[in-house]
Amino acid sequence: MNNCKLKSTLSNYLFILPALVLFLVFSIYPFVSMIRLSFFSWTGIGVFKRFVGLWNYKDTLFNNPIWWQSLRHAAYITFLALTVQNGLALILALACDRDIKGGKFYRVVFYLPPVLSGIVVGLIWTWIFDNYGLFNHFLNLVGFSPLTRAWLARPGSALSSVAVIHMWKGFGWGFVIMLAGLQSIPRSLYEAARVDGANSWHVFRKVTFPLMIPVFVVVVILTILGTMQIFDIIVATTGGGPGYHTEVPITRIISNILNNQRFGYACSQGIFFGLILLFFSLIQIKISRKFKPHF
Repeated sequence: MNNCKLKSTLSNYLFILPALVLFLVFSIYPFVSMIRLSFFSWTGIGVFKRFVGLWNYKDTLFNNPIWWQSLRHAAYITFLALTVQNGLALILALACDRDIKGGKFYRVVFYLPPVLSGIVVGLIWTWIFDNYGLFNHFLNLVGFSPLTRAWLARPGSALSSVAVIHMWKGFGWGFVIMLAGLQSIPRSLYEAARVDGANSWHVFRKVTFPLMIPVFVVVVILTILGTMQIFDIIVATTGGGPGYHTEVPITRIISNILNNQRFGYACSQGIFFGLILLFFSLIQIKISRKFKPHF
């Protein structure tokens, strides 16, 4: 009996062995190697690595203003995504949750931007925001010619322009999640509220909003984690410029690897940035446990 049980257990583990090997080789080993490399100074060429201890971390935290600037840029884009992007997604989800004509068509259209390649989206919007692009042409038509500019090439407008592109591409997935949450709310609750004489605002405030809090928590945390890691759109539009005005943490890490050949330094920045994302993930887990739908 024990032998049969042992064989059954081993056969079960045998089925997950390929996935386990892939996980160890392509996830755990690179992660451990990155932690180890963060304590060294290495140009990426040759086998010689100079041990520097915690110097990479110290320099990142206390002697690198561009790194902190990149974090502020990511936080700015994240703030706009949390407010404008998710606000738009909620409004559209509320509209499509009703029995409107062409509702299925709108659901497909609103979800198209997130499935597009970030590089393709960036290239298209680069043309739109060009000095002779579609957006400036529209401003000329409506009489706002003094506002025309090369939106992605000016320090004062580049970061906000990148944020607009990111929000356009990202609002669709928030829309889908919120729409799914709205459709999970029993219609009987709305009918009962209507019978009691509640108007649309009271229904939203007393019925929809409380039951959507778990969904909002998920959307907020996913927005933070996704936006803080913005990379492809910036590469396709500004490359981090003009100057460092659109630099974000990922572009700084990549720049230290490819342009400065500071692999150990880039690893220390990656670990520090990963700890920030882990912090938000732990908050999400803690908050999501407090809010459970009750219906």
